[in-house]
Amino acid sequence: MKETTLYRLTEQVRRFGQQEQLWLPGDVIVVAVSGGVDSTVLLHIMKEIAGDKELGLGLICAHLHHGLRGDEADRDAEFVRKLAKQLGIPFDLGYADVRAYMKQTGQSLELAAREKRYEYLHQVAARYGASSIALAHHADDQAETVLMRLLRGSGPSGLAGMRPKRREKNVELIRPLLRIYKTDLLQACRESGLAYVEDSSNLDKELTRNSIRLDVLPFLGQYNGQLPESLNRLAVLTAAEDDYLHQEAVKLYAELVRTEGGIFSLEAPLFSGLHVALQRRLIKLILNYLPLSTEDRDFVKVEAIRQGTIQDRPTTWSLDLGGGVRCVREYDKIRFIPPAVESRIPHYTYLVEQIPAEVPIEGLSQSLRITRSGAGRELHVKAEGNNEAIFDADELVYPLTVRSRLPGDVMKVMGLNGSKKVKDIFIDAKIPPSLRSRIPMVTDAAGRILWIPGVRRSAVAAVNPRTTSVVHMVLTPRPDLDRTP
Repeated sequence: MKETTLYRLTEQVRRFGQQEQLWLPGDVIVVAVSGGVDSTVLLHIMKEIAGDKELGLGLICAHLHHGLRGDEADRDAEFVRKLAKQLGIPFDLGYADVRAYMKQTGQSLELAAREKRYEYLHQVAARYGASSIALAHHADDQAETVLMRLLRGSGPSGLAGMRPKRREKNVELIRPLLRIYKTDLLQACRESGLAYVEDSSNLDKELTRNSIRLDVLPFLGQYNGQLPESLNRLAVLTAAEDDYLHQEAVKLYAELVRTEGGIFSLEAPLFSGLHVALQRRLIKLILNYLPLSTEDRDFVKVEAIRQGTIQDRPTTWSLDLGGGVRCVREYDKIRFIPPAVESRIPHYTYLVEQIPAEVPIEGLSQSLRITRSGAGRELHVKAEGNNEAIFDADELVYPLTVRSRLPGDVMKVMGLNGSKKVKDIFIDAKIPPSLRSRIPMVTDAAGRILWIPGVRRSAVAAVNPRTTSVVHMVLTPRPDLDRTP
């Protein structure tokens, strides 16, 4: 390739691809080609780069006929087919009825066409075993995207614009031309005599992106002669800072967020100590794991959760996040509850007929381990916290039972002359209402509640100097369940 604009752009894309790791040796890449200037130049550039024997890239030229522009669309499809044949690249042609899809979904023409296009490109990638889909978005497209998102009131993630590489459905979407402007692409076509087709729909100002490109950007350009460059610089800077904040939020997620029974939870006091930027990021990260559409994760809801969480006084509230998802505050605990998770679980009863035993706890990622030992060191060991309890084995009536809570449950409490309602024990311990039905009761055959794991031990069968054997109960994480999504 001679020292032409096309050669210069090819070398620029080659360096950009290495810098951003857009491809690896042996990758198969689907190149989305409409036949316009951008995608035509992209296909020529990718053909040249794929010729590098050390890379060994495989290319597929893919074109979707949207069924929107009649003969013009037929002409475009035929042009791309001939171009692929000329370059010796396998060609794949797809058809979509975008207008029918619009009626079916109620979406705008722009969104419907975009969804069908990406659906087709993913299908092509799957058929050919491709690792990437190359899209022809360039620097002017990036400027339009940033301005559109700015007008919508997007945050930093939106103002970062399109990324050079983004994973979607196990395929990388790559944008090799993202640092190249349209004027250079047109210059490359003129110098090298590359033919391309014009899409008349690009002049339709009813489409938002066209209106931004044809009206808004030129108008604002009166105040900044390098507006596209400024918007691209904003995207690059914001993307770096957005990535950094995301990494910090991921670290905090690992430290502060717990998952149990499909419920995500965090402690309000720990959350309140974070910088406000990380508070919002952490909430958004949690919401990403929940079945919410993008529109549901808006600033208003994130801010409502944040403000409710940083309140100083203990409080209880519930916020509907849409899609059946709820955010609930109970005392100092914040919980995000998906629609599939019920606040109450069915009644259960496990009969412990033999000891040792390990009993899984319904609705919790924990199990109850029960062992028995004779005279020796364990007789003098005290329980460490509320997650374990030790009993005089000879004072218990067997078999033991692990069951869910029942209305009217009472327990004989140490230091109290008599019994106390389990409900009141939960209230005193500030156990959130949404968790009370999940906490098990350990009873013996006499019907006495021996222990509420994680909460409180009863006064029954206390170990004393005359004890000759003990039953040791420990609440432990279940090794078959992961606590993080």
